Amino acid sequence: MSKFDFNRRRFRGIENYDDGDLTGEVLFTYHQDGKFVWGEFSGGRVARGNLVARMREDGVIDMLWQYVNIDANLVGGICLSKPEVLPDGRYRVHESWSITVGGDGMGTSVIEEVNE
Repeated sequence: MSKFDFNRRRFRGIENYDDGDLTGEVLFTYHQDGKFVWGEFSGGRVARGNLVARMREDGVIDMLWQYVNIDANLVGGICLSKPEVLPDGRYRVHESWSITVGGDGMGTSVIEEVNE
């Protein structure tokens, strides 16, 4: 099994989280049980969101995500997340995502663990 454990870890965006609905105000909370990962997120323009995922042996996470924004628009997509461990033990996650519901687009972003 992977060396990564996402259970009870919280993240905020640090790269490419400065426009649209997913800004640095959004707080992500992750949970994990073996290879299964799930979470919820909200803040800023995101009223409520969630994700479900599976972790591969190499620690890469294959994810489905969805949210509703404060204007009641539904948005969803897929994401491939590659975690790394920072020198202080926190996680940084490099994401490649695509919107598949409620719009279109694709891109990359980075989230980093916070101790709030």
